[in-house]
Amino acid sequence: MAIFDKMNEHDYEQLIFMNDSETGLRAITCIHNTVLGPAIGGMRVWKYENEEDAIEDVIRLARGMTYKNAAAGIWSGGAKTVVMIDDEHPKTEAMLRSLGRYIDAMGGRYITAEDVGTTEEDMDHVYQETNYVLGTNMKPGTSGNPSPSTARGVYMSMKAAANEKYGDESLKNKKILIQGLGHVGEVIAQYLKEEGAKISVSDINPKAIEKARDLGYDIVDPDKMWDWEGNIYCPCALGATVNDETIPQMKFDIICGSANNQLAEERHGEMLAEKGILYAPDFIVNAGGVVHCHDELYGGFNRERANKKIDLIGKQISKVFEIAKEEGIPTNIAANRLAERRIADVEKTKGIYQKHPKSSIQRS
Repeated sequence: MAIFDKMNEHDYEQLIFMNDSETGLRAITCIHNTVLGPAIGGMRVWKYENEEDAIEDVIRLARGMTYKNAAAGIWSGGAKTVVMIDDEHPKTEAMLRSLGRYIDAMGGRYITAEDVGTTEEDMDHVYQETNYVLGTNMKPGTSGNPSPSTARGVYMSMKAAANEKYGDESLKNKKILIQGLGHVGEVIAQYLKEEGAKISVSDINPKAIEKARDLGYDIVDPDKMWDWEGNIYCPCALGATVNDETIPQMKFDIICGSANNQLAEERHGEMLAEKGILYAPDFIVNAGGVVHCHDELYGGFNRERANKKIDLIGKQISKVFEIAKEEGIPTNIAANRLAERRIADVEKTKGIYQKHPKSSIQRS
């Protein structure tokens, strides 16, 4: 792999390799962009087939975090860490604490958080070695579980999408299908139920379906999900559900959910637009979680303050719709432009991030 060519393709700042033979740590941190502030991105622990796959993943994910953070309107750049594990080198406390020391040495350019393959307890281990970590149980002013905040952002985005499509943000009596009644989907359903929406649920987990029935929601068989007709499809499970096979079968007006990478390919945004389906880009819709964690940086987490920022996600989605209409482009491309323009505007005056000597995140 020509690493510098890969980094130059989208102007990455740093790719950092970390190795500790004593603990079995093999990790990579990619800092994509720090124009808007210190780079925030989760720590993913995964069994990669090889080093090339790990590099590809961390580079892709870091850039995605830059766009998410920029489009969500927070003052943070984008980064990601991947930790390579295998049967001989499973995730351990020693490994995570070693990683924490490496992160601490970055001096605040990168702040980590929970991601796939990690837990709050893992963040506690990292916190033993560095203050540059969010979502730990032990840190004063911690933000805790971000799932309710992710759900709140989805709900606000859904109202913005309804306003764009129907001229009214009310979701009362709207038929909405939630795919995946997990930690996020369940809270979204609560918001919708309170507003009087007609909720359907599709899930492959029998326990989730049992819970949905107990809550009075209609059940849609996953094998017959594309027969469902309604107003809004809310994907909250696996990505790539919007693809060549499913788009022709869709019988609803709006796609707005928390799942990552909902479009199997970029061109599917154009296909949705041609079909008249309004797509609310997922990396903005699901940004409530990162906004939630980011609030810790302002002297400790404050729920009221965080919710005010999360509620602005709906306005960011509305800006995406405006750009799409004005420039005649699909909403997924418009979302990228929203993020890119914010970074470009700030870069003219700020340059790359440097740690402020009075930063509240420094250890005592």
